[in-house]
Amino acid sequence: MYIVSLSTLKARSEQEQDIDVKANEARSREPLTRDRVIEAALRVMDEEGLEGVSMRRVAREVGVEAMSLYHHVEDKEDLLDGICERIMAGFEFPEPVGDWVEDCKRGARAWRQLLQAHPAVMRLFAEQRGPIRSIDSMRPMEFALRLLRASGLSDRDTAQAFHAFGGYIQGFVIMELGSIAGGADEAHLKAHAELAAMLPDEFAALEACSPYFAECDPDEQFEFGLDLLIRGLEAKVRRAD
Repeated sequence: MYIVSLSTLKARSEQEQDIDVKANEARSREPLTRDRVIEAALRVMDEEGLEGVSMRRVAREVGVEAMSLYHHVEDKEDLLDGICERIMAGFEFPEPVGDWVEDCKRGARAWRQLLQAHPAVMRLFAEQRGPIRSIDSMRPMEFALRLLRASGLSDRDTAQAFHAFGGYIQGFVIMELGSIAGGADEAHLKAHAELAAMLPDEFAALEACSPYFAECDPDEQFEFGLDLLIRGLEAKVRRAD
């Protein structure tokens, strides 16, 4: 029985290797293009994180030697720029409803959803230097600027509001991956309750607010922050009139 089990495991391993080889052969038969290279790099980043993206790893993903990639991308920096552009080009523009506040919220929700789908790209956005150049990746930015400008802000304040909203949305998605990722499950609520119970008197505010950190739904928290931003923006427009 022991010998049969080893044989079975060996056979399965060989079958899996054959499947991998055939998949690589199939990929290598497809014509290599810049779009295909960027798509592969994005897939690697989503599955393995930004650290997993390298010329060699992407080459393996498409079934070619690493040197073959240089016919389609200049270097790793160009590859990473391509990922940013591809993600921006995949922004799903929400249907406008004619109400400025609701349209603004819909745009923010769409941007949050995009970052939730590709969270590792936030590091790339943070490290980018200079303006984006791809027409497709400029369209979401134009969409957001038009929305904010329609509130009555000056062009200078529109640019600042764009950064404020963008910073809020990216920061919130990072929080969703970390400090508020536990949600309202029993273990998460219990941990907050235990923390509140052991706090000394000097932390009265933290003790009072601690239960609500755990019970607030992420969507509810996101909408709360959006309301604050929008009310502040509206107040600034009113003061300028």
